[in-house]
Amino acid sequence: MDAKTGFVTQIEMAYDEAFEVAGDLEFDYVELMMDGATERQRLDPAAVRRRADECDIDLAVHLPFTLDIGSPFDHVREGAIREVQAAIETATELGATKGVLHASSNAWKPAWDAETIGSNIVQSVRTIDEFGREQGFEICVENIPSGWFTVHEFDRIFEETDASMTLDTGHARIDGLDSHGMASFVGRHGDRISHFHLNDTRRAKDEHLPFGSGTIEFRDIFAAIPDDWDGTFSLEVFTLDYGYIETSKSHLDELL
Repeated sequence: MDAKTGFVTQIEMAYDEAFEVAGDLEFDYVELMMDGATERQRLDPAAVRRRADECDIDLAVHLPFTLDIGSPFDHVREGAIREVQAAIETATELGATKGVLHASSNAWKPAWDAETIGSNIVQSVRTIDEFGREQGFEICVENIPSGWFTVHEFDRIFEETDASMTLDTGHARIDGLDSHGMASFVGRHGDRISHFHLNDTRRAKDEHLPFGSGTIEFRDIFAAIPDDWDGTFSLEVFTLDYGYIETSKSHLDELL
């Protein structure tokens, strides 16, 4: 395995400091959240890229969260796709070549059937993935708990699109997969999983604990990854204290 490691920035986490910490801790990259203060229109791509180069790190991005690419309303869906595409263009200016996408919708479930919304999401993923490929940018679709495409419905994304997957371990736990179940999923789909959100948890909740402090058996999950895998592992820890990031990195390095 030739994996690279990084961490996801959090709200109120200044990117310049995050890059410096990542360099000091010998991460390969930072996954920059393109929302809030680091939304595309608030970024100076040249400054961000320059700072990343100074800290000797690469970049990935988490594309904006709540854009409704599955909306049953055409204008909403089309606008969401255009905004994701604009974010991808900015991400490539930053030097990023990979981004996490939520294949989700805020459509009112009592009013809309799963096939209508699911088909919208699949078509939008295809459109965004094709756009990304033209930019040399990889889309990694994330499993969203209790959404339209949980880990249990993800086969349709694999079958009907060419997009890669981001496997969020905490989200998979919420939707009923234990560590053995996640390892089995990775064993079946490791060739399509390009990116992980290492979201540790003690129970079926989205806790985002420091890596190693939950109850997910990551050793089993990692053992199921193909030997020639060259993807990326993002620590997704809900903290502004970089000490927890350092502790998480140490534990991850030990497992890898």
